[in-house]
Amino acid sequence: RPDSLFTVFTFVAELIEDNEEKEELSEVEEKNHVKIHTGEKLFTCDQCGKSFTQSSSLKIHMNIHTGEKPCTCDQCRKSFTHASTLKNHMNIHTGEKPCTCDQCRKSFTHASTLKNHMNIHTGEKPCTCDQCRKSFTHASTLKNHMNIHTGEKPCTCDQCRKSFTHASTLKNHMNIHTGGKPYTCDQCGKSFTHSSTLKNHMNIHTGEKPYTCDQCGKSFIQKGQLSAHTRVHTGEKPFTCDQCGKSFTKSANLKDHMNIHTGEKPYTCDQCGKTFLWASVLKKHLTVHTKEKPHSCYLCGKGFSCLQNLEIHQKIHTGVRDYMCFECEKTFISANCLKQHQRIHSGEKLYKCSHCDKRFSQSGSLKTHERIHTGEKPYKCPHCDKRFIQVSHLKIHERIHTGERPYKCSHCDKRFRRSEHLKIHERIHTGVKFYM
Repeated sequence: RPDSLFTVFTFVAELIEDNEEKEELSEVEEKNHVKIHTGEKLFTCDQCGKSFTQSSSLKIHMNIHTGEKPCTCDQCRKSFTHASTLKNHMNIHTGEKPCTCDQCRKSFTHASTLKNHMNIHTGEKPCTCDQCRKSFTHASTLKNHMNIHTGEKPCTCDQCRKSFTHASTLKNHMNIHTGGKPYTCDQCGKSFTHSSTLKNHMNIHTGEKPYTCDQCGKSFIQKGQLSAHTRVHTGEKPFTCDQCGKSFTKSANLKDHMNIHTGEKPYTCDQCGKTFLWASVLKKHLTVHTKEKPHSCYLCGKGFSCLQNLEIHQKIHTGVRDYMCFECEKTFISANCLKQHQRIHSGEKLYKCSHCDKRFSQSGSLKTHERIHTGEKPYKCPHCDKRFIQVSHLKIHERIHTGERPYKCSHCDKRFRRSEHLKIHERIHTGVKFYM
């Protein structure tokens, strides 16, 4: 029939037309694909000049300039510029981590995260700072690092308005306001605000001292301790008292020193109520109550309450005097002895009596002097109950009871309880007159 024949011809014509369109489309796809190999990029963004091999890629790119985000997550309604970004985002909701490291089997949500992770194994640091040439594994780390050069501190605490370069530093800082101490030592149970503080603390348990002075080889648990120690070699004293101008290597030493000017004695003995300027002095004082002397000299057996005192004492046996006065070249067994000696040259008298205007170069001398005003006599003779201002006076007095005469004349066999009595006696032998 004519109608049926017309229908068949029409169908055949449409079929031929469809095949021609498919062939044309296939040719376009082939041409686009070839551009990947040739590097040809015909489609250029009129906003930023970036070029693409395919028009569809340009179309997606334009969303960056228009701000359009057509791809929306049906779970959280977050929108994205690219469908591929949405696809990766969906892994957060599904928990799927399809990208696995073939070195350590760790899995990741995104291929880009895996790519960055692989730098850990290869040691590659592809992201380099153009200011100082320091290299980083991740672009995000470089971005944070750049804030050091620009001075930018984009992360601000909403409690105290203090600003930080990195978000991680702000996060740690917030623990100060919340009182949170999320990092706990598994050895002693002590908790810390920062992981770095816990890391340093662990060196106490392991005995590790990773920070070594390149001048004398002495090692320290914490980096801050090494920094403070190096000032011994450089002579740097950055912390200065605004009352007397005296400078210190450590801020803690300046803080303790200020108690001299304020008269504050913040450290109190819980046994007798006596107060002290410094915690170290209180610690030593407590041994008076405990009578504990755990540190013994291996040469003479003498016991000490403090290890530092034992170390100083042992220099008497070894003859080591490693602290020298640059004014007179006199040597001393301890830094404290040298420090006290140097006040002879400087005439410095830091310690003023609160009862009169007399001043002293040593705190011990001031303490002894003030007993004249207070009438305090803390040293009691165990034989006769007589009391004394100074321990040296008690020792001399006790020789009356013990009969001890430690000072022997070098010219005869006569002995004396006191050194000054020996000096007077020896003038008989030397012919030195008592009065001129």
